[in-house]
Amino acid sequence: MSFRLFDAPLREPSQFVGFAGNTIDRQSENRADDSVDKALADPRTRLLLMNGGRLYLKSGDGGFDPWYRVAESEPFKPSFDQGVLLGFSEHGPVVAVLAGIDAEQLPETVKAIDYRSVYMQGLIDEAAAGAMAQGAALMAWHASHRFCSKCGTQSQMRAGGYKRHCPNCGTEHFPRTDPVAIMLTATREKCLLGRGRHFAPGMYSALAGFIEPGETIEAAVRRETLEEAGIRLGRVVYHASQPWPFPYSLMIGCFGEPLNEDIQADLNELEDCRWFFRDEVRSMLERTHKDNLVTPPKGAIAHHLIRAWVDSQ
Repeated sequence: MSFRLFDAPLREPSQFVGFAGNTIDRQSENRADDSVDKALADPRTRLLLMNGGRLYLKSGDGGFDPWYRVAESEPFKPSFDQGVLLGFSEHGPVVAVLAGIDAEQLPETVKAIDYRSVYMQGLIDEAAAGAMAQGAALMAWHASHRFCSKCGTQSQMRAGGYKRHCPNCGTEHFPRTDPVAIMLTATREKCLLGRGRHFAPGMYSALAGFIEPGETIEAAVRRETLEEAGIRLGRVVYHASQPWPFPYSLMIGCFGEPLNEDIQADLNELEDCRWFFRDEVRSMLERTHKDNLVTPPKGAIAHHLIRAWVDSQ
């Protein structure tokens, strides 16, 4: 009799979501305060230029190219002293850098496109999108954590951009990731989907909410579902996760087993919340619903939760 320690697919579900294609070797144990300087001196180094929540993409007949060499980036006034070493690819070091010129000043051959549009429109390959998510999250963290939260002194970037050091009190600050539970409550026949007020027309999605301090993933899934929809959950099962650079979250996708069916939606949080049967959800995924209802795009973890349920037995 053969024995398998992990009875699971060789490619786990998390590898199919948007921003999960990052192939960078982070080498976290080797980060030093001069890591960025050393990377910038390496002729193989490639840069991602970012500013104001946008990625600067070179455009041409072959599509979009997010990569710049160090010398090539100089017309965009990069802040090398604020660069972050993302790690190393097969092509060499990868650094995210804040560009110093606004989108309105860019030449016609370069487009400044917001991160969400870059991923939703598939403008760059999966590896580059994953690197963009890593860089965007770190850039956002540095922008909102410039000052020491202990004494208020302006802090300094260290460890290749993976730490901030306070020169006054010596406190060290590290990048944060905000965990968010996103959950699909489902039975064999139907699943629970909600609609936020900011959603695109006709879109319904899985419910979601931030995990609070001292709370397990499962407890957060149960709490958020009860608060938003009035549905109590029994078993909770983890499915997949997704890095989400808006600004620096980790989406943790789960399935929940409902213990009641009567919805009491929090209409302060949701515009609508209801049960959908499998065939109707399938038509939403395939964009053939009679009322033009849809699910989130393929890159979103909500899409993968819904698709996994629709395709399940």
